[in-house]
Amino acid sequence: MENNLWIVGLVFIVLGLIIGVGKQTWLLAGFNEKRVKNKTLLANLVGGYITVIGILFFISSFYTFLSEQILVGALVIGLFILIIFTNIKLVDKE
Repeated sequence: MENNLWIVGLVFIVLGLIIGVGKQTWLLAGFNEKRVKNKTLLANLVGGYITVIGILFFISSFYTFLSEQILVGALVIGLFILIIFTNIKLVDKE
């Protein structure tokens, strides 16, 4: 069992739930409340994604079905896609 992997997974799960369920978007770096059209959708998307990645990290610490490199790659690529989607669909251009 990878001790660091399940700790990272738990941290991601907690952060994802705080952002997604609690709508605490102030935790998002670079978040400007005045420019985002739909804060609830942003919180649900980012919080849900971080929670799912956290669950995958946590499970893979006990059962090695995905390597750490694949998980970190999925995290980075997914967050990059979320940034692009958010800037195109949810941010006012003004």
